[in-house]
Amino acid sequence: MNSPHTASLKPLAGLRVLEFAQIAAGPFTGSLFADLGADVVKVERPDGGDGMRGWPPLHVGSDGPEDVFSGNFTSLNRNKRSVALDIKDKADLARLYALVEGADIFIENFRPGALIRSGLGYDQLKAHNPHLIYCSITGYGQSGPYAQKGAFDVTVQAMSGVMSVTGEPDRPPVKCGVPVGDFVTGLYAAFVILAAVMRARETGKGAHIDCSILGALLGISALQTSEYFGTGKVPRRLGSAHPRNAPYAGFDASDKPFTIAAGNDKLWRDTCAIVGRPDLPDDPRFATQSLRARNQDELAALLQPIFRTRTAAEWLAELDAKGVPCAPINDFADILADPHVRDMGWVQPMTMPNGATAETVGFPVGISDYTFEITRQPPQLGEHNEEVFREWTPRPIAKAL
Repeated sequence: MNSPHTASLKPLAGLRVLEFAQIAAGPFTGSLFADLGADVVKVERPDGGDGMRGWPPLHVGSDGPEDVFSGNFTSLNRNKRSVALDIKDKADLARLYALVEGADIFIENFRPGALIRSGLGYDQLKAHNPHLIYCSITGYGQSGPYAQKGAFDVTVQAMSGVMSVTGEPDRPPVKCGVPVGDFVTGLYAAFVILAAVMRARETGKGAHIDCSILGALLGISALQTSEYFGTGKVPRRLGSAHPRNAPYAGFDASDKPFTIAAGNDKLWRDTCAIVGRPDLPDDPRFATQSLRARNQDELAALLQPIFRTRTAAEWLAELDAKGVPCAPINDFADILADPHVRDMGWVQPMTMPNGATAETVGFPVGISDYTFEITRQPPQLGEHNEEVFREWTPRPIAKAL
């Protein structure tokens, strides 16, 4: 655990980020910067702001049932400030240009061309700040046949092929329960933005980053795309199983399911000893990893009746004792109360602007000499208008870049 004085050593302190985005992918990108110490200012429309402000769960504050604040919004917008501006108003647009002059990074997630029509495209803002790193997050990218196609996480999961390999073999495709498209796009965006910041420090030139959900989902589907390129065969749904490893899946114990990943020959032999079948490693169907994967339906048919004879906790204890990777299939109530998660300090208390309190998952990656803190509660709409304009305009000569 880091000592208390290290909390002030924020890795991204000095970076100024304008987040002109709403719902998930853009705000998640902004939250990654905010959690590491960047000054992230969320630019919202005055008539309601980010649509996620109205998403449940709605936590009731001290002023009664009408005094509510969104838990979903809280999870992606802590450590940020909010300004409310009407970009159709010339005076507000001029104020936004003034903020752009003092910014290092601009994050937006509108359809291609929408901000150009409002005077907020990359080339238009570059005229105000040539050092600006401008990141556009969209469903399908800034060009190509699908550039203007509407997109939400589920539709791009479908388009990308991710849904085709998600679910049980004999059931229809399903989306991932977590909006993986939105969030991996945010991770790609934050990574590339920082790469562009480093280049800008050397060259003095900003950049326009074109980050799409479709591209991000294809990027993380490397095993599936390489399988298709190498074999010409379309990867298929396998439930919790793996195309190149077995036993590497979920099984039912006598009380509830659990998972096991005996991913090499040694782990396979140890598993066979645990289940009382030391003969199985010599079975010609299961002698190698590739054979076990090829014959995994037959292997599962042998193992499943054995696993049903004892509880999940009993099997997990024996597998853990031998170092065989395994885990219970938790729901979120289970994992958020798990002693490991609590020991890592990932779950933290959060106070909302209306005084309501809840827990949230904090920044989950450790960095030496830095302790993550929630230093700002999620903002009320337009809460920081005067404060931000006072601090950001004009910007001091010593820029962060």
